[in-house]
Amino acid sequence: MVFGGSGQLGNCLNAVAMAKNISGMIFPSEDQANVLDLDGLDKLFAQHQPAYAINCAAYTAVDKAEDDIDLARKINKDGAENLAKLCEKYNATLIHVSTDFVFAGSGNLPLSEEDIAEPINVYGLTKLEGEIAVAEQTKRHYTLRTSWLYSEYGNNFVKTMIRLGTEKGELKIIADQIGTPTYAIDLAGCILHIIQNDQQKYGIYHYSNEGVTSWYDFAKAIFDIAGISVKAYPVRTSEYVTRAVRPAFSVMDKAKIKKELGIEIPYWRESLVKCIGVLKG
Repeated sequence: MVFGGSGQLGNCLNAVAMAKNISGMIFPSEDQANVLDLDGLDKLFAQHQPAYAINCAAYTAVDKAEDDIDLARKINKDGAENLAKLCEKYNATLIHVSTDFVFAGSGNLPLSEEDIAEPINVYGLTKLEGEIAVAEQTKRHYTLRTSWLYSEYGNNFVKTMIRLGTEKGELKIIADQIGTPTYAIDLAGCILHIIQNDQQKYGIYHYSNEGVTSWYDFAKAIFDIAGISVKAYPVRTSEYVTRAVRPAFSVMDKAKIKKELGIEIPYWRESLVKCIGVLKG
């Protein structure tokens, strides 16, 4: 059962399940599956008895969260806790999606699952609180931290750059924040791999595409692959002030998920080519 199924990752899960002819997935509406409504969720679990609950529901407006901490915490922490409680009650496994923003991003080496989480914004803090709540409520959980998520669905950096690149003659893009883009279709494939293999190797895992880039180089790749002619200028974070502070370096080490769960991870640019191919097709 997928919670937050109408969002970007939920749409990707549906698309991958259909492409692979995987049946038995339930995508209840947000009215039916409000993660803040514990009684309503309990009825849903009792009715469907899911083997897995996939939590894609999240408050992801990073800047807005700075002034909307109560709602961000309710969705990212309390909502995750509610699902974990019911997974424990109904003997289901929770697959919970988290973020690289749980890290401060002040280092320069890929971050492993054992590295200390020190969020520097409200979004990252509430997501970390959600991770902790999940672990406290049930052992049967896979917490997947991901980064820079994009796809052909919803609003994301790739679609924004394609739109702005065709509308404007020049763009300034941050070049000193380093991380890894993740094609949500690839993450959906990873989640379905976990379900189909059912190895019961629970815990926190990092999943992004392979490789390292900056937002500037990511944008340049988007323009190159999409055939968009626009002047792009690299700028420092200090020149582009936002409400929330972002990690400067949030590249994640994926050795654990590859070794423990047998996940194969595509290189970020190869996945970007696929996504833009779909968008242009």
